[in-house]
Amino acid sequence: MTDENGNKPPAGYEFWSAEDRFEHTNGPVFVRSDSNQEPGQGVLKLYAQKKHCNGGGAVHGGMLMTFADSAMFAISRHAFEGDHGVTVTMNNEFVAAAWPGEWIEADGELVRKTKSGLMFVRGKLYSGEKIILLFSGVLKRIKV
Repeated sequence: MTDENGNKPPAGYEFWSAEDRFEHTNGPVFVRSDSNQEPGQGVLKLYAQKKHCNGGGAVHGGMLMTFADSAMFAISRHAFEGDHGVTVTMNNEFVAAAWPGEWIEADGELVRKTKSGLMFVRGKLYSGEKIILLFSGVLKRIKV
C-alpha cells in the first residue's frame, strides 16, 4: 500500500494516521504494526527529507517536536481504548542533530495512567545508535 506520493511503509510498519491531516502533511509517519514486536525497533518511524529541514540543513526542531508529540500518542495508543486525546504538556531536550536521509525512530513508555484520564509518557527519538531528542509529557484522554 502506498500513499498519493508513492510512499510505502517499511516492513513491519503501517501509515500512522491517514485521518490526521497535519501528520499526513508533515510525514509520512509510520507506526509499528502490533504483530511486529521485535526489540530495538521504534514504535514510530519518519524518513527525514529536505522538506523537514531548517536553513542549516538539519531536521527542524519543530519537526522533531511534532514527531515526538505523535510518538507520545503512539506509545500510549492502547490506553486510549478508542477515545481521542490532547497534549496537556510536553518537554523536549535536544541531544543531537538529525539529517535528511536518516530514519528517525521514536520509542518510549507509558509511565502512568490516572483514573481521570491523564497519561504520563516519556521517550526518545533516535537514528541508529544516536539519540536525537528526549521527551516527556502528559496526555489527556477525551471520551468520545
